[in-house]
Amino acid sequence: MTDPKIICMGEPMVEFNQTDDTGRYLFGHGGDTSNTAIAAARAGASVGFFSALGADEFGDSFMRLWAENGVDASRIIRRDDAHTGVYFVSHGESGHVFSYLRKGSAASRVRPDDLPRAYIEQADILHLSGISMAISPEACDAALAAIDIARAAGTKVSFDTNLRLKLWPLERARALTDAAMRKADIALPGLEDAEQLVGIGDPDAIADHYLGLGAGIVALTLGKAGCLVATGSERRRVPGIVVDAVDATGAGDTFDGNFLAELHRHGDPFEAARYANAAAALSTCGYGAVTPMPMREKVLEALKAAA
Repeated sequence: MTDPKIICMGEPMVEFNQTDDTGRYLFGHGGDTSNTAIAAARAGASVGFFSALGADEFGDSFMRLWAENGVDASRIIRRDDAHTGVYFVSHGESGHVFSYLRKGSAASRVRPDDLPRAYIEQADILHLSGISMAISPEACDAALAAIDIARAAGTKVSFDTNLRLKLWPLERARALTDAAMRKADIALPGLEDAEQLVGIGDPDAIADHYLGLGAGIVALTLGKAGCLVATGSERRRVPGIVVDAVDATGAGDTFDGNFLAELHRHGDPFEAARYANAAAALSTCGYGAVTPMPMREKVLEALKAAA
């Protein structure tokens, strides 16, 4: 396999997703940037993933998953002194709720010295998220160091806010998210995250904030309303498609992966957002983060039907 052109970095986590109110949980895989890598690969992109896993069956299952989806995992670190992270998803009237077993995970122990420098330097895009930074001080240092390696090499940096206040206090999240966004070329915030991180609710003002920090492209996801895409010279609201949604666990990550794959394919952020909106909507039609993520053919069919 040739070196991948989109590199994602963060914490992969085994997922147990509640399927009904009888206490049954479906085994699966999650972790936002791993999800993004798989989504991008299913969209046809050349993708790799960097992180650390425990030397356990859960870690083995991720290695199989990435291989099955064409995601290069040749730089993954395996540790026998740390476990692979786990989370549970339950569903209620207020939406999905996450519970985590991740303290001391292998991914949280990644340090700057562990980074595959040449792997990052040869890529066209490096993608990280707020979670990539929030899981530990060591992981935060590694994420910021990876961003610096990418920028020095001309690799574009993509960053999703993906705010999880169970992992770090809001003030720290604000400071470090803005620090990462100042070095990002592609900003992928979600509206709810941005309302807390930026302190404003107007989508255009949020886009202006991230453009002002230095991003060349901002794609602000708006849930069912689609997304707002802004560059220094143009902005548009890009609507989504209507589906019968049952679980939005992986929708944001599916958007990110498909947006980056399409942007890398042709360079048009507005068309990339149209495609990514459809992929994200389709991903809500099944349970779990990874299983419902659509292949490229399904997304093209949905866009054609919606036209």
